[in-house]
Amino acid sequence: MRILLTNDDGINAPGLYVLEKIAAQLSDDIWICAPSEEQSGAGHSLTLNRPVRLHQHAERRFSVSGTPTDSVTLGIKKAMPGLPDLILSGVNRGANLGDDVTYSGTVSAAMEGALAGIPSIALSQVPTREDAGRNVDFSAAEEWGAKVLRPLLDMAFAPRTLINVNFPPVLGSDVQGVRVVRQGFHDYARGSVVEGIDPRGFPYFWFGLHGIEHTPGRDTDLEAIAQNCISVTPLHVDLTHTASMAALSARYAQ
Repeated sequence: MRILLTNDDGINAPGLYVLEKIAAQLSDDIWICAPSEEQSGAGHSLTLNRPVRLHQHAERRFSVSGTPTDSVTLGIKKAMPGLPDLILSGVNRGANLGDDVTYSGTVSAAMEGALAGIPSIALSQVPTREDAGRNVDFSAAEEWGAKVLRPLLDMAFAPRTLINVNFPPVLGSDVQGVRVVRQGFHDYARGSVVEGIDPRGFPYFWFGLHGIEHTPGRDTDLEAIAQNCISVTPLHVDLTHTASMAALSARYAQ
């Protein structure tokens, strides 16, 4: 099995080395193509207004001067001799839960793989409050990563779908199992915008996601993580809200 690894934290991110360890338990044909620098929050962006550089660091290790989407595209079209059988994105330093998936470069890299018809999985390590932004403990991902992935290796993914995996902020021995759950919902109206003044006297704004309240349903990724379980959520690229089709069509039928 040929596996392509990528992320949004950059080619030198600790989580990518964790993902290499996980992938090595599944295959010996592993390729890496990741952003040269951190691209957290890049979403599904594609670089269009400047050239993108592809740098080779080792036989199967490449970095890209662009986004996670750029990395997957160049990985499968330029760096690799053929298409991978699987794309793994992560392990992200931070959660990708609820509506966060729309901002996530980690999830978007897997989404790009799904659009190319390749089974793709995003993996993220939820940090403790104390570790957020610092040295995240990846022990849950390290211990459980291969266990979570093995049942998915021979599964037929539906077209244009991907899988989003989040590991809870506990030691591997404290993980309470794996739960297949739906995407939750964050209340972003309560997010913060921090204003400050830079050394030259100009104002700046820093978006903060801390303290955002959420409303987890009974079977969501948010609830699973809160109960120290690994969340496994199938996502699909089709954003059509089918339930609104009839009502919207009726507006134009008059």
